[in-house]
Amino acid sequence: MPDGPAFLDETVPDLLDGERIDRALSTLVPCSRSEAADALAAGHVRVGDRVVTKPSHRVAAGDHLVLDEDPIRREEPVVADAEVELTVLHADDDIIVVDKPAGLVVHPGPGHKGSTLVHGLLARFPDLDPATGTLVGEPDRPGLVHRLDRGTSGLLVVARTPDAHASLVEQLSTHAVERTYTALVRGHPEHRHGVIDAPIGRSRRDPLRMTVAADGRPARTHYRLEHQFHSEAGPGDGTDRPAEVALVTCNLETGRTHQIRVHLASIGHPVVGDQLYGGPERRPHVGRPFLHARQLSFVHPGTGDEVTFTSPMPADLAAVLDRLRPPLDASERAHVGA
Repeated sequence: MPDGPAFLDETVPDLLDGERIDRALSTLVPCSRSEAADALAAGHVRVGDRVVTKPSHRVAAGDHLVLDEDPIRREEPVVADAEVELTVLHADDDIIVVDKPAGLVVHPGPGHKGSTLVHGLLARFPDLDPATGTLVGEPDRPGLVHRLDRGTSGLLVVARTPDAHASLVEQLSTHAVERTYTALVRGHPEHRHGVIDAPIGRSRRDPLRMTVAADGRPARTHYRLEHQFHSEAGPGDGTDRPAEVALVTCNLETGRTHQIRVHLASIGHPVVGDQLYGGPERRPHVGRPFLHARQLSFVHPGTGDEVTFTSPMPADLAAVLDRLRPPLDASERAHVGA
């Protein structure tokens, strides 16, 4: 819970007894129901001691309702920043394909006030700037149709026109976009391939974490075991036994927040380097989640052709693979993008 005073700390009045919580918040603040829904999804709303994330939750007269942050959007213009380093793999009149480095936040948001991938995009592609060009998507997320976590590297597609944006959003919603990731996980999965079909929602104990939850949003991740390894020689975790790790390929049907990380942790194989879902860092040492978006396929919104883009394994992750036993041979390294 935040250290400072809550933005709203009230008892639900009789007038709002039985009302949906998003409507109750829009009445009490006041704010829009969309802004209330965003505050709920971000874990900023509590009824009593329980974090509530679903807009459809019904409040009762006398409930203690707490809203930690101001939900009203006061948008600040996103200013181009040419200092942001990013690799553009492809650009045409309709789309931009970016190879995002690990550590770069994709778009502005609560808790991050510095430059993001969006700031770098505006510097290279001024037509994306809502202040001077056509608005594509949301003002603080121009052109974006999906995102990657800060610690995840790899491929993103960005729309340059409203029509391209609508096409890509539709393809994502119908699972027509193929998103392929490489992950190194702890342990050796029992099955060589499988589907993790488990809904994901925000944790009620920690709003910064996602979790498998019966009342969460549907989520499906396909995984395939590629290689099994032992960590590099030397003691780890206080023992002389090398840790077992495995390289897996994941394909997303849905795109929930932290989906691959949550799903793999839920079956007992968290992503190596993921301190949020995998606990303290152990051998092999990575410094960030070993997760790379290596391939992206979709129908080009301008030409109608199916296109595929690939990203090689970043140097920091390739170095980890080089230390594992047995090492990958040249053909295997090419298969996983190393």
